[in-house]
Amino acid sequence: MVSSFERGVPPAMQSHEPFDERLTMTPEERLTSLGLTLPAPLPPRANYIAYRRVGDLIFLAGHGPRLPDNTYRVGRIGSADQIAGAYADAQLTGLNMLATLKEALGELHRVRAVVKLLGMVNAEPTFTEHFKVIDGCSALLVDVFGEAGRHARSAVGMGSLPNGMTVEVEAIFQVS
Repeated sequence: MVSSFERGVPPAMQSHEPFDERLTMTPEERLTSLGLTLPAPLPPRANYIAYRRVGDLIFLAGHGPRLPDNTYRVGRIGSADQIAGAYADAQLTGLNMLATLKEALGELHRVRAVVKLLGMVNAEPTFTEHFKVIDGCSALLVDVFGEAGRHARSAVGMGSLPNGMTVEVEAIFQVS
């Protein structure tokens, strides 16, 4: 491969991407740099398992914005002024998912790709901005995993969710 310099482009005119030190960090270090910590993983509250590994894929069961005291952030989203709070709930849900994933894998650096999310919002029938809520989880995954965190996704409204929680997200990850 011929470099820009070898093609006669002066170094001052060469395009350089700014160095992003997060690229050399582990996912756990990226979380710390964002001021976030993983909660302790909590066991499922019903008759299911938190994850299932099949080959190089891990399927995470639906997670919600569960708090350390084993309660959930609850409510029904119905207006634009509730989006910021629900976005934060989706981010907390993402942290809970990462805690389960770390428990399953030992280390988050074993994640090769976030394949797919299904994000569900406990919403009023007239609410139509589900995608803005689930972006809280999606943005977290991209911040933690970089390009490997970009994923396919569905974001839908539901008439209710377990325990009255505001959001629920399930996911598929490719892992090593």
